[in-house]
Amino acid sequence: MSKSSTLSSNIQRRNHVRILGQGDRVVMFVHGLGCDQRMWRYVAPAFEVDFKVILMDLPGCGQSDLSAFDADRYSKLDDYAQDILEVIEAFDLQDVIFVGHSVSSMLGAIASIRQPARFSQLIMVAPSPCYLNHPPDYLGGFDREDIEELLDLMDTNYMGWASFLAPLAMGNSQSPELAQELESSFCSTDPITAKVFAKATFYTDCRSLLPEIVTPCLVMQCSEDALVPEPVGEYLHQHIPKSSYIKLTATGHCPHLSHPVETAAFIRSYISASTANAL
Repeated sequence: MSKSSTLSSNIQRRNHVRILGQGDRVVMFVHGLGCDQRMWRYVAPAFEVDFKVILMDLPGCGQSDLSAFDADRYSKLDDYAQDILEVIEAFDLQDVIFVGHSVSSMLGAIASIRQPARFSQLIMVAPSPCYLNHPPDYLGGFDREDIEELLDLMDTNYMGWASFLAPLAMGNSQSPELAQELESSFCSTDPITAKVFAKATFYTDCRSLLPEIVTPCLVMQCSEDALVPEPVGEYLHQHIPKSSYIKLTATGHCPHLSHPVETAAFIRSYISASTANAL
């Protein structure tokens, strides 16, 4: 086996990379905090006929290689973004259409700033550049005390944290099975790796990076999102140079689970419109 093949195999195992689909263009789906690639199972198949679909588990999540997780290395969002770039490089992916949910929207942004030539579009689903409030100019949704309480709860009662955050994030109380699935996903994640990722997610402020994003971008803001209020999506749209903005009728923070048809339709529509404009 060649050195490059060995590297690809190691990274594929590290991040449980799966490559599906029949097309030439690449769509890469990356999950959010406490989740894994299974969260895209209602959306990703809609792209497999026309695209090469890349799915991966972020470090410490899903079926990633837990032995490769290092708390010091993955204490910053930059380190998770580096894993994404390493997957892209290992499989020599070009013109990637990156679809990130929640914090992974910012991971894609960071990766695109580092290597813009690798990306053709960024699609941000329920994104936030900063979850903390910085009044009066920015309201991210949480005061620092709120985040500290959430992280303390992860330490003292991880299952309680999962049962509290899952229904808050999911919304859609008329479909309690969705919150139960998200809670199950949280609970299946190792508490130590989950807290490392949670601290990086909630304490990182990516607002200063937004003007550096040169890749065309779609901001998909959900309705009634308890984690990401509507002004956050508008802020992203205002500060990312080549951005478009859509407010979904989908409620909650996980539209790829609660409203997958609408989510997939807007992703496909943006890709098609951007392709047409490039011709």
